[in-house]
Amino acid sequence: MQPIRTFCGRAIPLPASDIDTDQIIPARYLKTIDKQGLGSNLFQDWRYLADGGPNPDFVLNQPPAQGATMLVAGDNFGCGSSREHAPWALLGFGFRAVISTSFADIFQNNCLKNGLLPVVVDRATHAEIMGLAEKDGSVELKIDLANQKVHLPGGREAGFPVDPFAKRCLLEGMDQLVYLRRQREHIKAYEQENPPRVNTL
Repeated sequence: MQPIRTFCGRAIPLPASDIDTDQIIPARYLKTIDKQGLGSNLFQDWRYLADGGPNPDFVLNQPPAQGATMLVAGDNFGCGSSREHAPWALLGFGFRAVISTSFADIFQNNCLKNGLLPVVVDRATHAEIMGLAEKDGSVELKIDLANQKVHLPGGREAGFPVDPFAKRCLLEGMDQLVYLRRQREHIKAYEQENPPRVNTL
């Protein structure tokens, strides 16, 4: 998993609220357990027309989206079913962070476990970022995870919350399994000091 520390990138606006995981990655693409290639199916039903061609009106098909690393989404992003494929698809497209006023809890946890940073900002900051992104497709933001800050053009900054354990994992580029493996000696010592209890009944 790629560490997230401080990075800059273009922000792409997707202002609709209550975007569910079936729109992020439709259920017909959940047959695979391989993360590779899912970026091409991100927002599949919005990105492509009935004949299979790209929808020129959809924001991800427009030139500013190419190489963008941040998605500015509407409220309650990622609601619906609990599919890890949703953050996989967002990461596969190239996004490293999603900025919103709120996320569905399960989606937010899936993001944190897979190396995608869900950034929750207040409504005024969100409106400012969304306005900047809609007005100028080349606008760039800076995200500093260590200090939990989003830096806007002009020098303004806004804080965002993040779970301390998830933050540590993201900064070090490790998932929960890697974290547990690093604790093997501590686990072994604990097991030696606390042998299994024998049931005498």
